Amino acid sequence: MTLQPITHLRHLDLAVPDFERQRAFYTGVWGLTEVARDGGLAFFAAEGSPEHYVVRLRRDERKRMDLVAFGAATSADVDALASRLIAGNVSLVHEPRLLDTPGGGYGLRFFDPDGRVVEVSSGVSPRVHRKIEEREAIPVRLSHCVVNSDHPERLRAFYERHLGFRLSDTLYSHRMGDLMYFMRCNRLHHSFAIARGPHVSLHHASFEMRGVEEYMRGTGRALRAGTRLTWGPGRHLAGDNTFSYFHDPHGNTVEYTTELAVVDEDTWHPDRHDVDDQRTQDQWGTADPMSEVIAKEQFNDPDVLFQAPPV
Repeated sequence: MTLQPITHLRHLDLAVPDFERQRAFYTGVWGLTEVARDGGLAFFAAEGSPEHYVVRLRRDERKRMDLVAFGAATSADVDALASRLIAGNVSLVHEPRLLDTPGGGYGLRFFDPDGRVVEVSSGVSPRVHRKIEEREAIPVRLSHCVVNSDHPERLRAFYERHLGFRLSDTLYSHRMGDLMYFMRCNRLHHSFAIARGPHVSLHHASFEMRGVEEYMRGTGRALRAGTRLTWGPGRHLAGDNTFSYFHDPHGNTVEYTTELAVVDEDTWHPDRHDVDDQRTQDQWGTADPMSEVIAKEQFNDPDVLFQAPPV
């Protein structure tokens, strides 16, 4: 297996009770395109992304994060990852096999130490996508996924050891210690991040816009649609990206962002950013200062753990 088997973030899968309301939000408000539907499953693409889908919704009585999916370079990397996970006594949901989701491919699923399901796949056929035009305020791609963990140090070590993620930066507090680890699998500052939280859950899913103009127009469209803004607009220090955090109809935090930093692997050194410095959370000073109330907005509901979704 290559030292860095994970190439990129593919998609995030969510289960929700009010399936139709969630479908309407991701198409009518958030700007994704529904590309496939099969009963209680719906698949949504970002028009600027070659991924067949970046969000999958599944109808279920329980709200949960079904899984987070990453890409691998080759089927050999998928097989080698499976062998490494088995040798490390990591519980597999299923061994490498052909996938029957849009785009196909070859992949496996397993539980990370927190109990969430992770999928890693290769050979997924690219989707015909297009250039997002100037002032077109829809997502280009899925930017990153952030999860809450009550054991973030353990989770960071797992993703570094088994999936080859590298630490880009850390948020910390003198009172509470390390609060967030930003992890990269390519030159983007982070595709995955781990936040210290009271329980295991989705912190937020972030969607990249074409530029600041499109990011602001998308933020405005969501606001005009009555979507609840929980934080922003602003610009983080770690990653240097813009942020507008909203709640989807089931209380999951979704973010519009743009201009995420691209790092030089040969020269980058992880930094530690103090959250008590207001510039760490928002360089612009346009968002409300980070507070306990704002932080709780991203805690989300406790997730369903060590139980694989039915599909």
